[in-house]
Parts: sequence; structure tokens; C-alpha cells
Amino acid sequence: MFNGVGEKNIKRAEILVQALPYIQEFYGKTIVVKYGGNAMINDELKNSVIKDIVMLNCVGIKVVVVHGGGPEINNMLNKIGKEGKFINGLRVTDRETIDIVQMVLAGKVNKDIVALINQMGGKAVGLSGIDGNLLTAEKLEKNDGVDLGYVGEICNVDESIIEHNLNGGYIPVISTVALNKTDGQVYNINADYAAAKISVKLNAEKLILLTDVPGILEDINEPESLLAEVNLNDINRLKKKGVINGGMLPKVDCCLEAVQGGVDKAHIIDGRLSHSLLLELLSQEGVGTMITSESL
Repeated sequence: MFNGVGEKNIKRAEILVQALPYIQEFYGKTIVVKYGGNAMINDELKNSVIKDIVMLNCVGIKVVVVHGGGPEINNMLNKIGKEGKFINGLRVTDRETIDIVQMVLAGKVNKDIVALINQMGGKAVGLSGIDGNLLTAEKLEKNDGVDLGYVGEICNVDESIIEHNLNGGYIPVISTVALNKTDGQVYNINADYAAAKISVKLNAEKLILLTDVPGILEDINEPESLLAEVNLNDINRLKKKGVINGGMLPKVDCCLEAVQGGVDKAHIIDGRLSHSLLLELLSQEGVGTMITSESL
């Protein structure tokens, strides 16, 4: 005891002081967080992520949340006796499925996240890509010769509605359905790709993908082989070796698109780890893989 102050309390204060340089570095800057995976369906992890987002906002960091909702969509499809199908990580989206995707993403999932942020003391605004023509899209061409249906690729991001909310102190929470302005068709958009496009248009400081893996592993069976930082040269090498493959490929490609588009750094972090956002942003060590735009 020191003058009645417990040693644990002193350690807590020291941790806060250690975070100060990072808070100062990112104060007023924008980060885009793609929220998905296990962190969306596990209540404990969900609360941890939302608390991190609210805290970052409270210390002056502008946070934009872009979310998916695959498990919720699958649950709704199961209720009507329909099986979800995927090709190369993209959901095959027929007429019936796009209606469910729009209902679940822009409705229940989006508003559940907004409600939780507001409950924890933040100020969140729920948006879909359709609102204010925030995201406009055209149909994605055939994937490996297969027509994916109502799956789109973004052709424009109107960042003004996001910036308006950020400047008002709000946390925008964006669901990734988009509109084709020519024919009024709604398209399902991959949330990772949407987050990358949004981060570039906002000139964000960071893009952070919350995933169900620790990051990029040199050996998929060895957690200790986590690569803390990679650049474009490293990624090309790892792709050739087959280290980056499967579901990690599109995530890495999204990060590459972001950093090549002007985002300072992109991160792939483990959303299964409690308070992973704070650990990645406000500590020296970080917890995942950081991707930088070092020249080839």
C-alpha cells in the first residue's frame, strides 16, 4: 500500500498512461472496423468489441463500423427451409435470398449493434448502403463461370453522409447492401470489400478486420508463427508459397486495396480475443497482423 492506494490501482493507472501516446497519435483520426465472425455471435465478445468502440470514440478517435451478418442470415434461411450456398467465400444470392439479406442486415443486425453501442454510452447511427446512396453497386460478373445472382461490387462510395455523422460525434454503423441507381436493384456486398472501399474514400488512418483467426500465420498449425507485420513484398512471397490461401486471400486482398488506396495501415486481428481492438491500437505489441504499403 502507498498512502492507502492499492498496488493494483497504480498498475491500472500505469496502463492508462502507456496508452496515452497512441491516443494522442490517433486523436481526430478515422478508423474503419469491419465487424463480423465469432465476435458478433458470442455475447461476451460482442460486449467486449462494443466497449472498445465506445472507448475509442470517447477519447476522440472517429470509428466507423462496417458489419456483415452471415450467421443471422443463415438462421433466417434455415427457418424458411432454404440452404445457404457459397462460392469462393461469396454467398449465392437469388431473389428470395436478397430480400432476406436486406431484411436481416439493414434491419435486425444493424439495429442490434446500434442499440448495444447506445446502451453502453456511445452515440451510434445505423445506416445501410442504400441510405443516401451511400454505396452504389453493379452486378458482380460470373465467379468461376457461376452466376452468383444479386451479388454486387461497389462502383461508388458517397462518404458525405458518413462524415456528417462523424463530425457530429456519432459512430456510423453500416450494413453492406447497396443500390444500383439505374434499375433500383438491391445487391448483397461482401463486408470486407465494402470496408476497404469505405476506408479509402474516407482517407482513414486504419482499416481493421475482426476475424476468427489470429492473423496471418507462417504455419497454419502453429499459432506462434503469427506474422506481426507484412508489406507488399511479403504478401507476394506468402501467396506464392501458398501460406496465404483460402478464406485468408480475400481478406488480405481487401487490406492491400486499402493501403494501396492511401489508408496508412490495415490490420487483420483476432476478434475472439477480448478487447482485441484496444490491444491492437493502444499498445506497443498489438495482437494481429499489420499490413503496410511499402513499395514493391
